[in-house]
Amino acid sequence: MAGGGFDDKSRGARAHLYEYKITSYFVCSCIVAAIGGSLFGYDLGISGGVTSMDDFLKIFFPEVYKRKQEHLKETDYCKYDNQILTLFTSSLYFAALISAFGASHITRKKGRKASILCGAVSFFVGAVLNAAAKNIAMLIIGRCLLGFGIGFSNQAVPLYLSEMAPAKVRGAVNQLFQLSTCLGVLIANFVNYGTAKIHPWGWRLSLGIATIPAMFMFIGGIFLPETPNSLVEQGKLEKARQVLEKVRGTTRVDAEFADLVDASNAARAIKHPFRNLLSRKNRPQLVIGALAIPAFQQLSGMNSILFYSPVIFQSLGFGSGAALYSSAITGGALVVAALISMAFVDKFGRRAFFLEAGVEMICVMVAVAITLALEFGQGVILPKGIGIFLVIIICIFVLAYGRSWGPLGWLVPSEIFPLETRSAGQSMVVCVNMIFTSLIAQCFLVSLCHLKYGVFLLFAGFIIIMTCFIYFLLPETKQVPIEEIYLLWGKHWFWKRYCSLEENGIELKNGDKV
Repeated sequence: MAGGGFDDKSRGARAHLYEYKITSYFVCSCIVAAIGGSLFGYDLGISGGVTSMDDFLKIFFPEVYKRKQEHLKETDYCKYDNQILTLFTSSLYFAALISAFGASHITRKKGRKASILCGAVSFFVGAVLNAAAKNIAMLIIGRCLLGFGIGFSNQAVPLYLSEMAPAKVRGAVNQLFQLSTCLGVLIANFVNYGTAKIHPWGWRLSLGIATIPAMFMFIGGIFLPETPNSLVEQGKLEKARQVLEKVRGTTRVDAEFADLVDASNAARAIKHPFRNLLSRKNRPQLVIGALAIPAFQQLSGMNSILFYSPVIFQSLGFGSGAALYSSAITGGALVVAALISMAFVDKFGRRAFFLEAGVEMICVMVAVAITLALEFGQGVILPKGIGIFLVIIICIFVLAYGRSWGPLGWLVPSEIFPLETRSAGQSMVVCVNMIFTSLIAQCFLVSLCHLKYGVFLLFAGFIIIMTCFIYFLLPETKQVPIEEIYLLWGKHWFWKRYCSLEENGIELKNGDKV
């Protein structure tokens, strides 16, 4: 979709005049910023492994440890059903959703870089507390500090990457965040596999290693340039142009810089960005970006697999070491999927990945449910062949999610908000994402206990709804400049009733298309 077919009385559509080169300065800046994703990923991967380690359970959750040893006294689905144990995982995400609103103010007023640094510091302190924990209170406080760090980094990093990237490669660049998240998950799984053999303090090492990505993120963040969009928003026009020229590798940035200034002027007129997000003209961004996509990303069931994959595999009859090893395999599949998405998302588009992967994910969830319904029962160890089959189809699910809802769940929201509501919108994205992440984390094991294989059918139902939503309501955004995404809504069959081109002072030239 070309962006040059409009005359806008307030903002010009000048995408066809943008020029850029991929510079080492741009690449290094994006790689450093993307480290923020590894904080989120490492925690996703480490939590389930630690909660399946006997040494950890003996100290903090002796009842769960005792129940774990009594394989035949209750249904295996319920082996890890303990609300305090799941609170260890979910408390982080409750904290992240609270911190997202504070991050919004800092991101808008002080810049994306400031939020990245705040996130790194909070995550580091939380990791230290968790590694040194003597009681559940220390664990939960440490988890909350980790959550504050993730809230800040998840709010700022996707914005940073989308704003730094040229339109034609924005999808691939933004997915550095997802790739970093996936690498964090993979590394965490291998760390758990190794530390599970270190008795009795291996779990402390698993939790303490989280300080390493936090240190990298802080040290690298000190040297990060602020995004041109943020500098313009702060009124630092000369500095913004200098950074834009350096990032784009050319001095011919007049058109793009003019669009940034126009967007910033519109943003300054908005005194209450959260209130503005609720206005009629921003209805598509509110529904799609701030509410539906972040909620659906969690309702896919993927994070349940990441949180609890060692626990799931143990509950399904795998030994402790085999469970962690199987989790590492799924982590590797997630990295492969992220690389596939990075390579092709700007060629085939966002919708194609959402829709194709959605069909795969539905089929896998149904297959898992049927397999467990037929083969899994109280105190029964799964046959080796069935166990291998489950690992394979879960990897297929991970590959599908990892090239669709995983990366695109962060990419699409970060690119569809206008500058005046971008920081507030991304805070809503993080908040809704973390609400559903924490609810899934808190409820999954108890749901597995009571619904048994039915929980996977429930996720399949959610994925059907998600896929239909994308098919009918999300326009394609590939290669559309970030400050011109707003032009798409006026051409969409449904959203044009909320933000028509005429109402926004935009006239379509004869023969031109959005």
